[in-house]
Amino acid sequence: MTAIPQERRLVTAVPGPKSLELQARRTATVAGGVGSTMPVFAARAGGGVLEDVDGNRFIDFGSGIAVTTVGASAEAVVRRATAQLADFTHTCFMITPYEGYVAVCEQLAELTPGDHAKKSALFNSGAEAVENAVKIARSYTKRQAVVVFDHGYHGRTNLTMALTAKNMPYKNGFGPFAPEIYRVPVAYGYRWPTGPENCGPEASAQAIDQISKQIGAENVAAIIIEPVLGEGGFIEPAKGFLPALAKFAKDNGIVFVADEIQSGFCRTGQWFACEDEGIVPDLITTAKGIAGGLPLAAVTGRAEIMDAAHSGGLGGTYGGNPVACAAALGSIETMRELDLPAKARRIEEIMKARLATLREKYDIVGDVRGRGAMIAIELVKDRESKEPAAEATAALAKACQQAGLLVLTCGTYGNVLRFLPPLVIGEDLLNEGLDIIEQAFAGL
Repeated sequence: MTAIPQERRLVTAVPGPKSLELQARRTATVAGGVGSTMPVFAARAGGGVLEDVDGNRFIDFGSGIAVTTVGASAEAVVRRATAQLADFTHTCFMITPYEGYVAVCEQLAELTPGDHAKKSALFNSGAEAVENAVKIARSYTKRQAVVVFDHGYHGRTNLTMALTAKNMPYKNGFGPFAPEIYRVPVAYGYRWPTGPENCGPEASAQAIDQISKQIGAENVAAIIIEPVLGEGGFIEPAKGFLPALAKFAKDNGIVFVADEIQSGFCRTGQWFACEDEGIVPDLITTAKGIAGGLPLAAVTGRAEIMDAAHSGGLGGTYGGNPVACAAALGSIETMRELDLPAKARRIEEIMKARLATLREKYDIVGDVRGRGAMIAIELVKDRESKEPAAEATAALAKACQQAGLLVLTCGTYGNVLRFLPPLVIGEDLLNEGLDIIEQAFAGL
């Protein structure tokens, strides 16, 4: 376990003097377009705690946006990465390959859904993985169109900005964007006009109709969707939606891509969120939780699809860095040894029970949703109109942070509090964090 005491501690104002000093240095030299959620500078982190440079310790309900699933200093990750650092930091897999890259691909072939032959290619970031999934799908199908969904988020590069739904802050002023990207409705049960019970079949029929009529299925290379939409608001598509889209893709020779960058690697209580409805994607993109905090991403899929790109068509100087691969093997080792899917399900059990009580008590809580340790509450000004309460959401997040709990917001309307605790967090810390959330609501 981590050497950091697993307890919340506030010894200065937030931010403290050392963080304020660093903030002044940051303002002078770091581009203003790079934002931060909290005004404190990290000194160390591990388990369910992040400690800042002033000695304040915060309960972590963010995991670096679902990255430090095994904690920010997991023993196996540190051990394996340290050993690799001592051997070599880089050769470039495209120049002289190394075993770690192959071993990660072997693990991905074993862990990802489906019993078909699988291959992988490794990259640095989720956006890179998504871009390469599009390249692979286009190469395989000889088609160009790519279908994405309302509220979807896929990255910050030019192509992935085009794939992403939300304008601000991700796309505003950064165009023109890549062509041949088409957006269709998603099954957002809480906001579906005829109610959540009708959402799955109606939304899938509407999406399929738009693809067929407006694009032509024969022109579509790939359908890309997050099995649980992350930045868009932790939207779990209504039951039946994903299977209907996957079947439509299969029937029409379209590559079905599951973007599991935020939802993968035990986060939702299964190794991958698409397993919930038995979805077997043609390609699956992963990053975030894969390597315990080191930059690594992957595209994994059917061998015949993955082999469609010509030799040299996939890669990158740092893709599958040996230290990151070692960290990934340590992260996967930890997930297996600690049975982190079960830990995620236990976190869901605790969090949903507490948050359901909040919903009963406060009308501002419109919806409690999510799976595993990917849980959210959507806040509304009025339950009937469901008008988003973005200002209250920001205020609640700030109140939690000031009290020693790191929480994140998200959602197309900026009105969702999202909770992504490390799966190794202790139940005492988890409950203390939920106490802080309850106190923040009481102070509204």
